[in-house]
Amino acid sequence: MEHKRDRNPLLLLDNSNMNTLFNEGEFKCTNMTFEEAREIVGMYDKDDILLCFTRPDTYDIIFNYIGIPKKDYQYKNIRNMRVNQDGIIFKIYITPSETQPIIYVDGVEAKKIQNVYVYCMHVLRTK
Repeated sequence: MEHKRDRNPLLLLDNSNMNTLFNEGEFKCTNMTFEEAREIVGMYDKDDILLCFTRPDTYDIIFNYIGIPKKDYQYKNIRNMRVNQDGIIFKIYITPSETQPIIYVDGVEAKKIQNVYVYCMHVLRTK
């Protein structure tokens, strides 16, 4: 029986670092729903999850909008995944806004210029 400390930590990744992980080995990537991402994170103890990004916008998106529980996850810069290690990639992409409405906030004019989208992908290093 596998002891939970013998299990590889779950990696939480984003666009900024996912390419460095794919430099050696074989990987399986699968799109996943936000609910599936929350369920996978919920299967791990806080100490068995590594936060592998530092971008504040990614942090805001996954913890405030997707609903991943905010905890004091340890940060680690990962360059190579271990065989049989799981990761969740939060892929963020930005498109120009098709409409650019102007709103007024505190008497100041503001214009919408872009849309922000995110989707989740499960990654597993197989070899």
